[in-house]
Amino acid sequence: MRKIVRFAGLAAVLILTVSSIFAAPPPAAKGVPGTIVIVFKDGHRQSFNLADIDRVEFPASEQGASMSSSGGPSRGHFIGRWECGDGNGGMFYITLEEDGNAKRSIGDVHGRWSYVNGEALIKWDDGAQDAIRKVGGSYQKSAYTAGKAFTDTPANVTSARNITPKPI
Repeated sequence: MRKIVRFAGLAAVLILTVSSIFAAPPPAAKGVPGTIVIVFKDGHRQSFNLADIDRVEFPASEQGASMSSSGGPSRGHFIGRWECGDGNGGMFYITLEEDGNAKRSIGDVHGRWSYVNGEALIKWDDGAQDAIRKVGGSYQKSAYTAGKAFTDTPANVTSARNITPKPI
């Protein structure tokens, strides 16, 4: 009788151990250098190799807020009409539209803009480029002459202010 009770107890422990192994959730995906792990609302995770990612966008219409997950301004925050310094003490306007079009009041020039790393980067049809960046609690416009990159030293840096901070 003792053997039967001991065997039954051992069998119960084994059954509980095996069932708990299979019932345990899979281990969380570990971050590997050079990857990003996205955790979805339902709890599942997906890893992406950073070398395969061109950019991460947070559309304003889906986000519902004006900040990205990193705490900086979102793409939607840049949409509107910006009053900017021209580098000579005057002011002009840059209009950034939801569809990526841009318009500059100096010379009535068209361009295209994109949201990259928390900045609005504008490439004008005349070859010039402007970047609108948040610096501290305010924004600045950096101007780049034709042939320069956004990583080069700008021709001038002036204040920038969104005077219509909403889609127009």
